Amino acid sequence: MPQDHFQVAVVLERRKLKGAWGGDQWLPRAALPAEPATPSDTPLANDDELEICHGGCCEVALHSAETAHYRDNLASGKPSLWVALEATPAGNCRISSITADPYEGEALAGALDLIVEPVPMPPEIVARIAAFVAAFHVDRAFIKRQRDDVHANAASPPRPRAAQGGERR
Repeated sequence: MPQDHFQVAVVLERRKLKGAWGGDQWLPRAALPAEPATPSDTPLANDDELEICHGGCCEVALHSAETAHYRDNLASGKPSLWVALEATPAGNCRISSITADPYEGEALAGALDLIVEPVPMPPEIVARIAAFVAAFHVDRAFIKRQRDDVHANAASPPRPRAAQGGERR
């Protein structure tokens, strides 16, 4: 099964929360198509309440079986990458995963221990995913299965069907 793997760098935003519980709120802010020269955790902008930093890189994997999902993402008018962040014991966060599949991103958002947010997809990544979809997408026909004539709440097992052209009892 054809696959493509590439690295994406993530820019993170850290806000200091106000209130009795305090703490920090981490959110992915942007994706970069190539790893910057700065090491991860390097501050890019900083003030009293907000810090923007390079959060590191993570691999994006494209699978040929999911090209319909990537195509849906590209056709949405606002292609996105879903970035999942995981809290560390030190109070920071790390990038857990990045996906271009909107349905996988939605599934990740259900995890209670992850922060999952979509970020805009850079044009270079849009072009790469579009080329992958063009190369490997295969339309699959929807085949509706036949249902049995059995009533779902029947107390007895179904009777066997009579043979074609034969009599019914």
